[in-house]
Amino acid sequence: MSNKKNRRDFLEFLGKGVIGASLIPMLLTGCNSSAKKALSKINTRINPLAPNDQDILALADGLDFKLLIKWRDQISKSDKFGFNNDYTAFTPLTKDNPNEGLLWVNHEYVDPKFVSGYIEGEKSKEHVEKEMYDVGGSIIHIKRNKEGDWELVKDSEMNRRLNGFTMIPFNWDEPIRGAKAGMGTLGNCSGGITPWGTILTCEENYDSFYGERNDEDDSLIISKYDVGWHAHYPNPPEHYGWVVEVDPRTGEAQKHIALGRCAHECATIKELKDGRLVVYTGDDANDECLYKFISSKPGSLSEGTLYVANVEEGRWESLDYESNEVLKANFKNQTDVLVRLRKSSKMVGGSLLDRPEDIEIDPINGNVLVSLTNNVPKENYFGAIMKLEETNGDYTSLTFKSDTYLAGGVETGFACPDNMAFDLAGNLWFTSDISGSKMNAEPYLEFKNNGLFVVPRTGEQAGQVIQMASAPTDAELTGPFFSPDGKTLFLSVQHPGETSPSLDELTSHWPDGGKEMPKPSVVCISGKPLDVLQGLS
Repeated sequence: MSNKKNRRDFLEFLGKGVIGASLIPMLLTGCNSSAKKALSKINTRINPLAPNDQDILALADGLDFKLLIKWRDQISKSDKFGFNNDYTAFTPLTKDNPNEGLLWVNHEYVDPKFVSGYIEGEKSKEHVEKEMYDVGGSIIHIKRNKEGDWELVKDSEMNRRLNGFTMIPFNWDEPIRGAKAGMGTLGNCSGGITPWGTILTCEENYDSFYGERNDEDDSLIISKYDVGWHAHYPNPPEHYGWVVEVDPRTGEAQKHIALGRCAHECATIKELKDGRLVVYTGDDANDECLYKFISSKPGSLSEGTLYVANVEEGRWESLDYESNEVLKANFKNQTDVLVRLRKSSKMVGGSLLDRPEDIEIDPINGNVLVSLTNNVPKENYFGAIMKLEETNGDYTSLTFKSDTYLAGGVETGFACPDNMAFDLAGNLWFTSDISGSKMNAEPYLEFKNNGLFVVPRTGEQAGQVIQMASAPTDAELTGPFFSPDGKTLFLSVQHPGETSPSLDELTSHWPDGGKEMPKPSVVCISGKPLDVLQGLS
């Protein structure tokens, strides 16, 4: 897929301001004095939800949810909604109608006992192929009905899937492990949206599917979380761990090599006045790094320089092969640097962080927020949200200041921050990611199930962390994304019942209840607290 053609087609069809306007908080445009005055009058008195350990999606008073779609729902004649949905992103179809659009949904990984029926012993090719189908992403055409609820447009030709079989080209001049394209996308965790309206979906824990390469002897290292796909499909691990761009209108995709290869959680773009792009992304693993790509040409995700954060020195270290003698001494070329990003980033001084996950840019003050989920081996159980201020507010600056914006813990009422989103009034929303095996046990006992939280920007509760939702048993809430009018919060409910010993011993039956199997789903949350927090009522 041609970069120039892709962008030109999108801009001609939509007009460059269409997607951008839908994503910029209407109260914050320009951050002018009248917007700030409107914000100062918002009454943010919200009754917080108490921590909950029930097998329900519990919401704060005044909020309600509607189930939009769940695992294995039919989205077209040939496709079904995938498993373990994560990041969501809504793009309106037309400039004048915010009530209809395309929703992209990531499908991160599989639980074999649910997806393929595999329990133990040798995994068959049939097992693997069932699992390969259920990762990747779904594109669903949705619109509001007469009652104002979002629903799937079932007969839409735009409903489609990307999965573990989809052939996706690499946006790079050199082959990657002997190929110009890779089979499938997987480990799709969080993501971002480009200024031209395409989706960036990020391949995170790729090593559990196809292993990792041993630098010493080129052998395959099998992850302790291995799901055994490589036994039937020996795909190179170098084909995964990339940021993937998807055109939601056509399903066309490409993997962006210039952004580097690691367990990407997200890709957050800032477009500069001259059209160049700055992309922030984090490597979600203990003692891994935070990255920034600065494009050298307008609208390019392939031409530019990738940097890694040296937090201790407040400096962005270049990963450019030609200008770095350390890289020249240890790698073959720029491609090698990017493929083996974890190794190269540490050689140039990248800081070892506590699982850098989602990254969002504050729409009012421009600060970059990074969720650092935790680092249990270092006894950092609760995590924090880090604030990063680029020098002089310049996103191309190679120096910055960093500080803790919010620290997790009993005092603040949350642990293990993960996905984040800003609403129309600049309030910060975020979810938590306590693993199912550690939930409702020390040191996480007081937090109970995973939750959704908001930090009001103004009013008497400004700066407080307020719980707004609690997930079903074993689940985490992921991918918060607001509709253009701010009236709906799209939210994924991922891996309910993941600690179930077997299909006969289920820890969750959400959302269908009874004795039904748990099903990852996407819900639409609405209600007065959303309106109040954003000054919409």
